[in-house]
Formats: sequence, C-alpha cells, structure tokens
Amino acid sequence: MARKKENQNSNTVVMRELTKAEEQVMQVIWSVGQGFANEIMAAFPEPKPAYNTVLTIIHILEKKGFVKHETFCRAHRYMPAISREEYSQRYLGSVVERYFNNSYLDLVSAFAKKENFSVEELEEMKKAIDEAIASERK
Repeated sequence: MARKKENQNSNTVVMRELTKAEEQVMQVIWSVGQGFANEIMAAFPEPKPAYNTVLTIIHILEKKGFVKHETFCRAHRYMPAISREEYSQRYLGSVVERYFNNSYLDLVSAFAKKENFSVEELEEMKKAIDEAIASERK
C-alpha cells in the first residue's frame, strides 16, 4: 500500500501525491497491469522516455509504495500496489479538502460555474446523481 501520513488537522489518512512524471509511469503500469521493464517501456506512447529514467521512477514509486515487484532470477516484474481507482479517489479527496473546504458541493458548484455544459451532459450528471441517491436510500 502507498505510504501514508496522518493529516495534522484531522483524523483522515492522506496519501502522498504523485509527481507528473510518476503519474505518467503509473498510468502505463496501471494500463499493462504487470510487466517487466521492457514491457512497460513498450507500452509508452511515442516519443518514449529514456529507459533509465523510467526505471528510476519505478524505483521511486516502489519506495513510495505505489509499485511492487516479483523477482525472477535477476529480472523484476512490476505491478501496481494500489489501484488507479483508489489513488484517484484519495487524490480527489485531498483536492476537495485543500481547495474546497472539504465540501464536494463546493467543488461541483465551482466546476459548474466554469464549464459550459450541454443539456445532454447536465442530464447525464443528474442521472448519475439520482442513481447515487437511490443506492444510498437502499
């Protein structure tokens, strides 16, 4: 599991965020599921980053607890230690806490004010909200 730290202002556990480069590598690892370094490199879009750069970032991700590996002779097969969904939920929660006073309503309101949604998009959002309400009532 990813290394966590206690937030000083609350009892919630906050996950360390990924840098842009770390997130790019994690996106590839999440998409391949598991693989050796050459398989992970092959999954990168062009222009591909340097092999040594990717390996360095993978090692950093291991230290942070985002990636784990299995050893086969001298080769390592890497895999995510945390799912994309878990990271995105925790990251979004961190953004909401820091920038929107821990209010998802404030987040949605700010987003809605900045974006020009089509009627179809608004109807899809309403449907998703109605489904979430229905599941909460069960």
